[in-house]
Amino acid sequence: MHIILLKLGDNKSAAAQFMEGHNAWIAKGMNDGVFQCVGSLDVGGGFILAHGEESSGVLKRVNEDPFVENNVVTVEVHQIDVKRTAPELAHLAK
Repeated sequence: MHIILLKLGDNKSAAAQFMEGHNAWIAKGMNDGVFQCVGSLDVGGGFILAHGEESSGVLKRVNEDPFVENNVVTVEVHQIDVKRTAPELAHLAK
């Protein structure tokens, strides 16, 4: 599993211009079953929990986000070795 942090970048003022494409990118990740949870950070920007792809696939996917391509956000991707989950989230430990 990966945690993707999308932190506001130098071109954050252009977010509205690329929001439609960013939302389509999120929808694709959800529809593909890779994005498990998407939300906002309290400091601005967002986060994604991704599951089911190797790091190279996650990084390729992240680099296709219009927000990333246009420096609206900067990205941190962290791989997580899940040890325990609540029963309803057990699929994330695989």
